[in-house]
Amino acid sequence: MSHYVGNLHGRSIGGKQIFPARSRAYFAASYPEGPHKLTHDMVEHPLLELDALALLGESLPAASVEYNRGDLPIGVTGKPAVPARSIGDTIREIGTANSWAVLKNIEQDPAYAGLLHELLDELREEIERATGELLTPQGFIFISSPDATTPYHFDPEHNILLQLRGTKAMTVFPAGEQRFAPDEVHETYHTGGGRELGWREDFMDSGLTFQLHPGDAIYVPVMAPHYVRNGPEPSISLSITWRSAWSYEEADARAFNHLLRRAGMSPSSTRRWPRRNMAKALGARIARRIPGLL
Repeated sequence: MSHYVGNLHGRSIGGKQIFPARSRAYFAASYPEGPHKLTHDMVEHPLLELDALALLGESLPAASVEYNRGDLPIGVTGKPAVPARSIGDTIREIGTANSWAVLKNIEQDPAYAGLLHELLDELREEIERATGELLTPQGFIFISSPDATTPYHFDPEHNILLQLRGTKAMTVFPAGEQRFAPDEVHETYHTGGGRELGWREDFMDSGLTFQLHPGDAIYVPVMAPHYVRNGPEPSISLSITWRSAWSYEEADARAFNHLLRRAGMSPSSTRRWPRRNMAKALGARIARRIPGLL
């Protein structure tokens, strides 16, 4: 039985801290560049049960729902074909659906927005001390069949993934290293391309694998490549994400490098935190005001 009584509207998490003091201290010491494991106390929650998630998936706009076969390889090219089963049925039958699904921008629903903001508020002090104002809070929920694989990719947000049900292994690779994600791929992503990355088997020994059980969480730095392998049971995970002025600056600098490369130049790579990318970011923001340039 859930101990989050009266939380169907996401406005209260039982009057208790979800991230214990030790995890918050470890987060403060490692954020924003170090991937690391945390713990949380939110294994059960009525908004995060399968029936509630199926209803959420059916209510979200199509652009906020993605689901694919579960037996994909680590590396894929382009977007795989969408399964014939509906998102609601996929979630309700996730134990046998051979699929993984992600519900994006769950903050579009007021109840889930409340839950997202409460969780981020617990870490706001540590976040803003390091990277300034917490910007663009977003939430994503992942529902995966047994043994499903989420292929190798990267994401533009600072991200904490909370494991709620089942187990999974996430393998994370160093952010900003061209071997794992070439500059050209970053630049294409930040000018409208996909986030899928090319996979090579010789990458395998360079990743750091985190085993996640209910009550575990992992922080993944901005644009750190990773892939996920689900365990032998259905899995539910919640990602709480945010942006910083630095992450937006780095993204804009990547877009400006794309513009320079298109002009026949060979731009230098963007810099990782705490180094800044202000000049190139400003260039991209100016370029966007010129129709057709970027």
